Order: sequence, then C-alpha cells, then structure tokens
Amino acid sequence: MRTTLKTIAAALIMVTSLSSFASEKANPLKNVESDMIIGSYMEAVTVGSIDLNKFLFADDFQYSNVNNNDRAGKKEYIKHLKANKGMQYDCESSYEILSQDGKVCVAKATMAFDNFTRVDYITLNQGKDGWKVSKVETTYPEKI
Repeated sequence: MRTTLKTIAAALIMVTSLSSFASEKANPLKNVESDMIIGSYMEAVTVGSIDLNKFLFADDFQYSNVNNNDRAGKKEYIKHLKANKGMQYDCESSYEILSQDGKVCVAKATMAFDNFTRVDYITLNQGKDGWKVSKVETTYPEKI
C-alpha cells in the first residue's frame, strides 16, 4: 500500500512538472523585449498575422476607439483579428515607444492610409509571463 502511494505521488509530481515545463515553452513571447511585443501587435493588425494572439494580450485587455466609443475585451478583439486573418492593410505603418518605466510601456503606432491615418496608443505591462498588451486606444486624427 505504501509503495502504491509513493508511485501515485511520484506520477503526480512528474505529470505536474512536465505540464508546467511544457506550458513555459508554449509562450514564445515570454522572454522578449517590449518592442518585439509591439511589432507582433502591428503584424496582427496590419497583415492579419494571428499566430501569437493568445500570448500577446493580457487577460484584462481593453480596446477602445475614441472616435466612435467602440469597446472590446480580449475575447472580442481576438475574434475581430481572427476574422481579418491574412488581410493586409495598404498603409505605411510605424511605431515608437513613448515611455518605458519599470514594468509599464506606452507606445504609439501609426498607420497612414491614402485618405486617413489611424493611431493606436498601446499600453503594455510586464508580468510573470512577460510583456502583454493590456490596452489599446485607437483614434483617427484629421489630416491638416
């Protein structure tokens, strides 16, 4: 009986350690810098690359479009990106990190189309799973 309990305990420990080892390897964005996360976000938005979406966004992610008051959480936003999988925007895109202090980063992404410009203000937070996009605010400034 004692041997059986030891065997079951050893099996449980092995399964737990293997599953936690596997989950650590599963997140390719865990140990990358904030600019790589912003670049991955830009790929998701501008060229429809959805491969890293489940690692890219924080669980409490919030999206808002300040021009029309649209709002979405993580599930809704990823669903939107999946619906646009492979769709490539015809725009010039760039981003810049506005501020990075400790575990918070704020960036500005600009997508310049022929007739309008889209600007995303992106907030990232760094936690135990690395940098995650926690908030995106989109605006469409008028051209002068």
